[in-house]
Amino acid sequence: MTLVAVLDYGIGNLRSAQKALQRVGADARLTADHGLIADAAGVVLPGVGAFGRCMESLRDAGLDDVAREAAHDARPFMGICVGMQMLYESSSESPGVAGLGVLPGPIVRLPEGVKHPQMQWNVLDVKRPSPLVAGLSDPAWVYFVHSFAAEDATDAVATCDYGGPVVAAVERDTVWATQFHPEKSAANGLRILSNFVERCAA
Repeated sequence: MTLVAVLDYGIGNLRSAQKALQRVGADARLTADHGLIADAAGVVLPGVGAFGRCMESLRDAGLDDVAREAAHDARPFMGICVGMQMLYESSSESPGVAGLGVLPGPIVRLPEGVKHPQMQWNVLDVKRPSPLVAGLSDPAWVYFVHSFAAEDATDAVATCDYGGPVVAAVERDTVWATQFHPEKSAANGLRILSNFVERCAA
């Protein structure tokens, strides 16, 4: 089984991501152990709640540099929900708090005129081919819970329509990230996680 490290920094329901990865065949470990993370074939950074609180907890756990290094060292890396947002430089939700800076630009509030948060199933609009979205249903419904999203769409694999196009999934080099929750997105979400595990195994 492929070893996948799910970064454990004490925020939210990190175990749900671990269990979903185990369901698709990974040896997924919820861990803050630097040695185990270094040995893993892939690394996952989940997140729920506020950007600033998540970044503070990641730093307090001594995992901010570990996450940044893992995202740059050619191993598959995946950010989920706020874990995706943390990969960017900053967020208007938490002014003055630096993100990991793996991806360019800020996280910004969703457009006015729509309910905040977006807490619903929504359809992905796939923008370019990517193994991240290989094998999804058409239309591909996934589950979102968020009030903020990436401003820069350069690396977007898919968007959704919520008061305009919202970045829903990105790929840059070996880094994947989803604004939605694959672990809560039924068959499509499990397929995305399976795609990630297959990539780690390769």
